Amino acid sequence: MSRQAAIRLEDNTYNRLQELAEKTGRTATFYMREAIETHLEDLEDVYLAEQTIKQVNDGKQHTFSLSEVESELGLED
Repeated sequence: MSRQAAIRLEDNTYNRLQELAEKTGRTATFYMREAIETHLEDLEDVYLAEQTIKQVNDGKQHTFSLSEVESELGLED
């Protein structure tokens, strides 16, 4: 199932998108979908990393050093 979404683009971005669509015979919608699907995972990773860093800095999440992890897993030299 797919859903429809609307976005606003700056004139320059919109014009570039239309030119690309015309030159390649694909639709602007194809390229918008492609861009979102390609970069959504990266955006999720960045957002979650920022949230985790904030939690660590606020003392709400504990971190472990490499030596602690190695010791816990029995991997120390």
